[in-house]
Amino acid sequence: MKAWQFTNTHEPLVLNEVPEPTAGPGDVVIDIKAAGLCHSDVGLLEDEGWLPMLGKRPLTPGHEIAGVISEVGEGVEGWKVGDRVGVCPSEEGASSPGYTHDGGYSFKCAASAKSLVAVPESLSFEQAAAGTDAGMTSYHAVVTAGGVKRGDRIGVVGLGGLGQIGARIAVLRGCEVHVAEPNEQVWPLGEEIGVTKIVSDVTGFADENLDVIIDFAGYGTTTAGAVEAVRQGGRVVQVGLGRMEATINTSALVTHRVTLIGSLGGSTADIKGVYEMMATGELSPTLTSITFNEIPEGLDRLAKGGVVGRLVASLNA
Repeated sequence: MKAWQFTNTHEPLVLNEVPEPTAGPGDVVIDIKAAGLCHSDVGLLEDEGWLPMLGKRPLTPGHEIAGVISEVGEGVEGWKVGDRVGVCPSEEGASSPGYTHDGGYSFKCAASAKSLVAVPESLSFEQAAAGTDAGMTSYHAVVTAGGVKRGDRIGVVGLGGLGQIGARIAVLRGCEVHVAEPNEQVWPLGEEIGVTKIVSDVTGFADENLDVIIDFAGYGTTTAGAVEAVRQGGRVVQVGLGRMEATINTSALVTHRVTLIGSLGGSTADIKGVYEMMATGELSPTLTSITFNEIPEGLDRLAKGGVVGRLVASLNA
């Protein structure tokens, strides 16, 4: 079968013929129906820092996977051939497709049964794929790490693929949501999903008395601005890694008793929460569908910042 494979940093993906996977003990094989494209895959292509994380090379990237089980390995319980599933790329105790072994930029992949989440019949595979990482990461940041509750005043930094989902989740949980986003072209999207106010920079949050600020951008200045803008005793959740470091005002951190925590990925429970919201129709992230052959071009678009919402490769054809 065909697969887009990573060979080395600063090299384009290569279209290779690879053997079909088989289901080892505790694993299943999935016929991939949709695979999401993520900025992490852009990082893999551009930054040598990702290389120690890889289980092998060449490697098929792609960690946002949804499809149908076509083979069940020894010892797997609760799953059968024909089940519609999404794959959690960060479930504790499970291997990570697209990093430790071949992932979703192909037509079949192996996955640990521990990492599977049932996809409701009302969801498309494209929605399910986006829910596995973009949805999971956003849900975990807002609900699990952020601990938001009804009536909270929430700030969201960045209205990209993660930020738009995170902002909508906060709205659905009964929060008043404020967004900081420099690209005014996407401001109408914020209004559509129920955001109360949009400003161009995180410093615009200063007088809003926000309980929690979730930084999906992470460009250093956004982190620093969030620490200074959140209310006394408030919480800043750091998700984005647009820059690998930030200089923050420790006086504001200490005297305002701000809690600053990092949020990475999530679990099958987070994906289940996202799927439940999607199934109601109230959470419907902006998705752009592309073909399998367009995956390298899609990653290039992501690298250049030319994507609104989430790119998903559809393999249904």
